[in-house]
Amino acid sequence: MTSLPFSFTTVGQIHVEWGGAAKLGELLGSWFPARNLLIVTDGGLHKAGVLEPAKASLAGSGFKVTVFDAVVADPAEQVLLDCVSQGRAAGADIVIGIGGGSSMDVAKLAAVMLVSEQPLSELYGIGNVRGRRLPLVQVPTTAGTGSEVTNITILTRPDHSKMGVVSDQLYADRVLLDAELTVGLPALHTAATGIDAMVHAIEAYTSKHKKNPLSDAAAREALRLLSSNLIAACKNGADRAAREAMLIGALLAGQAFANAPVAAVHALAYPLGGRYHIPHGLSNALMLQPVLEFNMKAAAPLYAELANPVGADVPQDAGCEAKANAFVKRLIELMDASGAPRRLRDAGVAEEMLPQLAADAMLQTRLLGNNPVEVTEADALALYRAAF
Repeated sequence: MTSLPFSFTTVGQIHVEWGGAAKLGELLGSWFPARNLLIVTDGGLHKAGVLEPAKASLAGSGFKVTVFDAVVADPAEQVLLDCVSQGRAAGADIVIGIGGGSSMDVAKLAAVMLVSEQPLSELYGIGNVRGRRLPLVQVPTTAGTGSEVTNITILTRPDHSKMGVVSDQLYADRVLLDAELTVGLPALHTAATGIDAMVHAIEAYTSKHKKNPLSDAAAREALRLLSSNLIAACKNGADRAAREAMLIGALLAGQAFANAPVAAVHALAYPLGGRYHIPHGLSNALMLQPVLEFNMKAAAPLYAELANPVGADVPQDAGCEAKANAFVKRLIELMDASGAPRRLRDAGVAEEMLPQLAADAMLQTRLLGNNPVEVTEADALALYRAAF
């Protein structure tokens, strides 16, 4: 147990209910007086009808609903600006993000920019958001990013680099976890987003900065839930128990890394999204094994502590090295069994682009500084080659 001072921050309230999206109007009506609502989502979800129960419930409770559905994976700055423009035109006074991490990320900054005069360029970095924002509710439809409980938004800039806004104003007022919304998620996306959530928990647990007893507890429980339910959710998307466990596990992992930040897996994953538009969860999954093995020289004692939560096959009285190796082996087994692509070449990455990706990754100083082992550009290139 650490004796150092630490802080742990999370959202105001989390409501968990199967089918809760169909009661969203009733829930929001008791939470907020605002009635001019902007839903931030993606076109695929909207066209598939996933939002219809929520929209009907909101309309029935007297909400005027505007839907911005132009969010895409790794959203560009212009996506956010278009969202803010549509929200202003509609006179929005409350924002809901419904979807994966990209939709929830855009919803966070839209809630800020709809009432702020700060330009986007001033918001990048840590703690640069000033003033208030509109009421903000997050409803995840994937069990992966944990964005519903984090204070981070990541955008892709015109030069393909990723930039983050980190501020306490980005924590939502309320979160609704409705695992029924994740039932239609294809097996590949279930696998990639589930592994993404596991990466969040692992990197929070091994983070060089701000790791603390509360983030550790959240990370361990997240890994227990995720590792024991990932394959079941991939094999049977309608498995209610598995879907609910995955969604809660992803949220706990989000709480962990919102307080003990992520590191090299994410730093190396971001260029894959920026250059190739590989979904964030998949890019993390592709880089996890090489980074785990690279970090072993410093993180082995922590990996050993995580062997039991992930269900690794190792005796309780085994030594640190045996437990750490069993932990990595178990994660590789889970990734292999999940069906997610395991190689960069399988995701369309060109080998000649690896040096450029390594150079791009070195720009992620905010993340690389949290890694238990220093990562040079040569290291980054070697890690990409190992993942290729």
